[in-house]
Amino acid sequence: NGVIPKLQSEGFTTIAGSNPLRGIPTDAPYIGSLLDSISGPVVLVAHSMGGTVITNAAAGKSNVKALVYIAAFVPDVGETQGDLINKFPGSEVLPVSVPVPYTKPDGTTGTDLYLSTDGQAAFAADLSTAKFRLLQATQRPFDADSFIYPTQAAAWKTIPS
Repeated sequence: NGVIPKLQSEGFTTIAGSNPLRGIPTDAPYIGSLLDSISGPVVLVAHSMGGTVITNAAAGKSNVKALVYIAAFVPDVGETQGDLINKFPGSEVLPVSVPVPYTKPDGTTGTDLYLSTDGQAAFAADLSTAKFRLLQATQRPFDADSFIYPTQAAAWKTIPS
């Protein structure tokens, strides 16, 4: 929210794509479709699991000229977010995630992970407490299954990052 007005004041077109937060099989094609709708060069910026999404979604997209990862997952082909959390101990993602069961369309139970009220240091340490509280209350949850899907493409191998 702080960066968008600055970019717009410089004349840049900005879009904050709405990541579904369901996992690579849903999120990457969705964001890929958004990329297909944009004429002209694109710089993709991602935070947290958004890094996994842009890593997959940008592959093969000639209009994507750069990838920016801010405290984000940057998986290689075949890696999952769960692999990265276990490979590099110390992640604070799961300790500040609040699991909430939900019913999936097929009737099975899934688990959404919401950001806890004590997650500021792990997720948004640079924000004021008031801004973090707004973020924490409005941030959509992500499906816990997001940790199990293997990365299908690593756009960072061919796109400047």
